[in-house]
Amino acid sequence: MKRKIINIDKAKCNGCGACAKACHEGAIGMIDGKATLLRDDYCDGFGDCLPKCPTGAITFIEKDTLPYDEQAVLENKKKTSAQTAKTHVCPGMLARTIRQNTMQKNDSTTELPSMLAQWPCQIKLAPISAPYFQDAHILIAADCTAYAYANVHADFMKGKITLIGCPKLDAVDYSEKLSQIFEKNDVKSVTVLRMEVPCCGGLENAVKRALQASKKQTPLSVITISVNGNVLERKSVQ
Repeated sequence: MKRKIINIDKAKCNGCGACAKACHEGAIGMIDGKATLLRDDYCDGFGDCLPKCPTGAITFIEKDTLPYDEQAVLENKKKTSAQTAKTHVCPGMLARTIRQNTMQKNDSTTELPSMLAQWPCQIKLAPISAPYFQDAHILIAADCTAYAYANVHADFMKGKITLIGCPKLDAVDYSEKLSQIFEKNDVKSVTVLRMEVPCCGGLENAVKRALQASKKQTPLSVITISVNGNVLERKSVQ
């Protein structure tokens, strides 16, 4: 039969996997780092994956193919769920609270303590819900800020849950993940720590969209760091 179905341009695909996560039917998988339509009869033609693709690699086409097979989709979901249940979680992704020893060494040198309060700290790896998010003040920092600003731990991370990322390198929109974190947890405040470079605006805008989507009146502040390590601006955002 001739029907509407998605088409994936492998040349445009950057391998972010956003479309595979968005596809409720399990029609899209990642093969050799590229999004792939696994079976035509898994695709319902509704296109939930289209708006999630950051590169425009997915389009609709009309073609002669198999009809959508809901029963096959349901059976595949059961099989996938069973396989997932047997999969061991990487130890590096296990959520944990960190209680830092803030004592200084009693010798001729002073050891500055880490202020990282939880693990993992990458936005992409962070869980949606974790005990440390409740009543938390969250710092969402661009990767480069830790290297540009020497005292980032004491001045910005202390007393906060820290999440880091780079929208340009990760090539994803963090707003969906962050909005879920804000929705499911009672977050007291959010601080964005960004660099002065334009691409860091993607991080700031993602946080703003996430807070708006969460429909919570969470205080937001933005701190901008220059490439030579100075604080350029501090602002509160309504």
